[in-house]
Amino acid sequence: MQKVWKFFPYLLFGVISITLFLLVVKANNIFEIPSAILLIFRIITVVLLFVYAFQKRSLTTWILVSMVAGAEFGYDLPGLAKKLQVFSDIFLRMIKTIIAPLLFSTLVVGIAGHANIKQVGRMGWKSLLYFEIVSTLALFIGLLAINIGKAGVGVVLPPNPEVPPISAIKAQSFSDFMLHIFPENIAKAIFEGQILQIVIFSIIFGIAVALVKEKYRIPMIRFSESLSEVMFKFTNIVMYYAPVAVFAAIAYTVGHMGLDILYNLFKLLATLYVALFAFLTFVLLPVALIFKIPIRPFIKAVSEPATIAFATSNSESALPSAMESMEKFGIPRKIVAFVIPTGYSFNLDGTTLYLSLASVFVAQAAGIDLPIGKQFVICFTLMLTSKGVAGVSRAALVILLGTVVSFGLPVEPVFIILGIDVLMDMARTSVNVIGNCLATAVIARSENEFDEIAARNFKPE
Repeated sequence: MQKVWKFFPYLLFGVISITLFLLVVKANNIFEIPSAILLIFRIITVVLLFVYAFQKRSLTTWILVSMVAGAEFGYDLPGLAKKLQVFSDIFLRMIKTIIAPLLFSTLVVGIAGHANIKQVGRMGWKSLLYFEIVSTLALFIGLLAINIGKAGVGVVLPPNPEVPPISAIKAQSFSDFMLHIFPENIAKAIFEGQILQIVIFSIIFGIAVALVKEKYRIPMIRFSESLSEVMFKFTNIVMYYAPVAVFAAIAYTVGHMGLDILYNLFKLLATLYVALFAFLTFVLLPVALIFKIPIRPFIKAVSEPATIAFATSNSESALPSAMESMEKFGIPRKIVAFVIPTGYSFNLDGTTLYLSLASVFVAQAAGIDLPIGKQFVICFTLMLTSKGVAGVSRAALVILLGTVVSFGLPVEPVFIILGIDVLMDMARTSVNVIGNCLATAVIARSENEFDEIAARNFKPE
């Protein structure tokens, strides 16, 4: 049996290679291939991937295999696949029940348990400085990519598009922005999924616990520690359902959208993916090298949360997994609990890059020549209005739509983007999660609390 498993990877690689070759030949009409043969090879590939996942017994592997199986299911049975969204929605609902108690308990323990209030302030200004520098670089990469690629030039707009009535987004003043950070009602903040407001409440609560007498502080810390451990176990239980949710999400997406739309807007989609890859390569990778973050173990640590974010198009769904992975990666819980949730509002690298790229695409598709100065104004406006949208699936499109109206640009190109927005959302939310995970390692290193041994020995479950 061991000999069989020894040669199994070669068999899997060979079948995948043949399947991909046949798909390329079919797509380019090089020569005719019966659909039945393609179907057989695709099914064999999926079956072998499931066998591989069973052998590896890794949750990340199961999630990746579920993505492939979901795409195949959605392509072959689109009618049935469209009814599977409920299974991914169940996962998102369960994740949302975890976030508030997990953030509250971990932050209270991190602040009150160590009674180092000065460190909280220090981590705060370091995090915000890091977030703004990296987000600005993402903004410029998005602008550069769309101005070089010119994906919107030559796009033919529909003659009579059906455009629903849209109201312009109200300009957000500094006072509005500040008020949005602080909760007026913690129950309301939890209900609306306002992660930053939950973080602010938990930080102040943790500081208050640290300042009270020991007889009051100790019971609250013990309660928070117990709650934190229970919520991480709760997360582990919910994560066993993740492969099912990922399968359903991908199957629904492919079944609902189909694959033909890719040919129509491939240039825009390719521009975004190339720009995001450039951001990962030329911004996040150098940051990791500068702060001496072990690259391979870090990739292993972020693979699971990034894959979940990619499949569900929702950064919030990956938050508990990201927190748990980063803690196992050697970053103290108090830093993880502070930096990642804060980054969900201030460090939306993928979303910022997408918004800068998409806004110029709208002008290009409409034949409007935007001077570089106005491009900067629009993009910085988008960066401010996008704060806090990471947890909402495809909310960036709504932000883009309203801002386009505010600047007097036509909305028709935005509705062209709608066709592939789900595929763009997958990529940008994954980059959001990777960027926030790296931020925790950077802050931990700057605080001299990065566990090098735990990071290098990281092994995914």
